[in-house]
Amino acid sequence: QVQLVESGGGSVQAGGSLRLSCAASGYTYSSYSMGWFRQAPGKEREGVAAINSDGSTRYADSVKGRFTISRDNAKNTLYLQMNSLKPEDTAMYYCAAESRRLRFGLLIASNYNYWGQGTQVTVSS
Repeated sequence: QVQLVESGGGSVQAGGSLRLSCAASGYTYSSYSMGWFRQAPGKEREGVAAINSDGSTRYADSVKGRFTISRDNAKNTLYLQMNSLKPEDTAMYYCAAESRRLRFGLLIASNYNYWGQGTQVTVSS
């Protein structure tokens, strides 16, 4: 049974940093595509960053140069380093996993079958 547990969210002032973690279990972590998504109140869930099993990454334009996704296959953990945070980054952040290697659509939520419960990130101005 695939389980994803996010941590690391919190409240920070604009310009600050946070690092999110997603601990994975119940499957062969290293072979899965992994992604971070976020959803703000009243908005659709959007892809933030994703990483394939081969280490290739994809970022939303809104976070390029500020966020970095990485994975530690030895620890079965996915990370999202978020720097230069802005108030518009405020949202619930979700970790997602997919057994297929996604050549396309890494940032499309419907391509992922497994989801964590989310961790809240709040950025104040």
